[in-house]
Amino acid sequence: MDQKDWKILKILHEEKNITKTAEKLFVSQPSLSYRLKNLEREMETDIIFKTKTGIEFTSEGEYLVNYAKEMLQRLQVLKDNINDMSEEISGTLKIGVSSNFAQYILPNLLKSFSNKYPKVHFNVSTGVSSDVYRMLNDSSIHIGILRRDYQWHGGRKHLLNRESLYIISQSEIDVMKLPEYKQIDYKTDSSLKGIINHWWLAEFASPANIEMEVDRLETCKELVKSGLGYAIVPEICLKEEDKLYKKEVESKDDLTVKRDTWLMYNADYENLVIVNKFIEHMKSWGNIK
Repeated sequence: MDQKDWKILKILHEEKNITKTAEKLFVSQPSLSYRLKNLEREMETDIIFKTKTGIEFTSEGEYLVNYAKEMLQRLQVLKDNINDMSEEISGTLKIGVSSNFAQYILPNLLKSFSNKYPKVHFNVSTGVSSDVYRMLNDSSIHIGILRRDYQWHGGRKHLLNRESLYIISQSEIDVMKLPEYKQIDYKTDSSLKGIINHWWLAEFASPANIEMEVDRLETCKELVKSGLGYAIVPEICLKEEDKLYKKEVESKDDLTVKRDTWLMYNADYENLVIVNKFIEHMKSWGNIK
């Protein structure tokens, strides 16, 4: 087994599909199948078997996948440590970022960090917070920026920011009568949905009148700007030039409803200079956002 085999096993275990794995690895399906057969001959055991929905791993295959993930992690630590030996801060920083944070905050954040350390390169993966959490557990990223607090055993985490949620509309509306207005909903991660739903159930006896459901927060905002309804959104997406009516979401006891942003990383990486510098940079986010 070598590095290519480790990567094949890791991705195949994630996808459970030969075709999708071949596409991700930029190889042909026959070439991938041939390599897997050779690996099975080398290990003298079956690694995978076909099912109606794709493929599954044998117990021996699961063992090899765990080995492959461990070896890929060790290889990355080796590369990171070699880069760390240089007096000048350089190398590739792998970051997993919650989608909304990636859209509204990350560009300026990376630009300001790059201005300080121009020889640092970035490998950025985005998704909902649960995706980023999975990447952290797989050790496929150095640092995760999440919009939800997860139990993170053996790792480090810092609360970076607490932001308000806002009710937005084209013109002023009576917040006490929200169920009577048309709401525009959007796809987001379950943690934000949970915060909004928990607040709604505590405030109103009737459900929201959802007129439209869209796949992106920005699409939702544009529809609100057109006067087609109101929305409940995180502060992170709001700008003065939007020129929208906005009202901070508050509970009956006059407490504002907040959403947290967390920085999480594996303790194994905290001795890397490139990671430490980015952590310092993130902690000052309040001054650069």
